Amino acid sequence: MPRPLRYIAIEGPIGVGKTSLARRLAETLQFELVLEQAEENPFLERFYRDPAAHALPTQLHFLFQRARQAQEMRQADLFAGGRVADFLLEKDRIFARLTLPDEEYRLYDQVYQGLALDAPTPDLVVYLQAPVEVLIERVQRRGIPYEQVVRPDYLRRLSEAYMNYFHRYDAGPLLIVNAATIDPVRREEDYLDLLRRIQAAEAGRQYYNPAPFQPAD
Repeated sequence: MPRPLRYIAIEGPIGVGKTSLARRLAETLQFELVLEQAEENPFLERFYRDPAAHALPTQLHFLFQRARQAQEMRQADLFAGGRVADFLLEKDRIFARLTLPDEEYRLYDQVYQGLALDAPTPDLVVYLQAPVEVLIERVQRRGIPYEQVVRPDYLRRLSEAYMNYFHRYDAGPLLIVNAATIDPVRREEDYLDLLRRIQAAEAGRQYYNPAPFQPAD
């Protein structure tokens, strides 16, 4: 019997469709929508243009933002219904390890440990995958100006970092979705099929792979 879903987190690399899916799920399930709000980070545009110079302030801003969101989620648990988030609170360490040199990462990690994030664990994480070529096309199509300078090599390394993270993920149920050939926002049949799989997800690791792809080497 599938467990009741009160907290669903959607994850995956830039451009894979996290926010669009989270919005649809929240509307369908009548859940609260919790968004990453990356646009509130004043360092993000500068990071995309010059990663080496702006990675640390970008990551620290996100870290403090996540700490605030974790606290708000914990407080809301006392009387809230369900929620859908377009991010996993622990994702910051994926980006930090990818973008920061060792000395800066050690500083970041000290701050992370000092904050002692008490993030609620999702009842289900939906991890969306797609090849780098698909991510690039989707980033270009959605047209956020500062994302247009994202380098393919960065997306490739980010995708690999996500795969490595979720290969070891065991905090709760995980649904891995090949999002390369489905469009749950524009195609109703794709959305309804994915919705059924999400609602039927059980403990452990499951795959939804309507058209298998091989990640780039």
